[in-house]
Amino acid sequence: MSKIPIMKIEDFLLVSVQTELHDRMAEELQKDIVERLAKTNAKGVLIDVTALDVVDSFLGRLIGDTAGMTRIMGAKTVLVGVQPAVAITLVEFGIELRGIHTALNMERGLQWLRKNV
Repeated sequence: MSKIPIMKIEDFLLVSVQTELHDRMAEELQKDIVERLAKTNAKGVLIDVTALDVVDSFLGRLIGDTAGMTRIMGAKTVLVGVQPAVAITLVEFGIELRGIHTALNMERGLQWLRKNV
């Protein structure tokens, strides 16, 4: 199983999901994000899901839970690159991404983090 890379840029962790995530891989990514956050003391996490065409209820909840975990650890989370079909699915499932900011793309997400952390 390949790992999703987590890069540190400035005071932020950048997570670019470039492959469809099955449940176990998504859980592993969540664990990797919070462990890396603890090691780096990053102030923000940017999760880029541009490559995801499909998000099920499990993955939607996992993204929200990850944002909750990062918030408890003192970091803000921004989700970028949400495709229209994914946005529709999240709303249809009733998944509210509380505590997570969204932005159209990575550039806008980084701008938001720079202003808000």
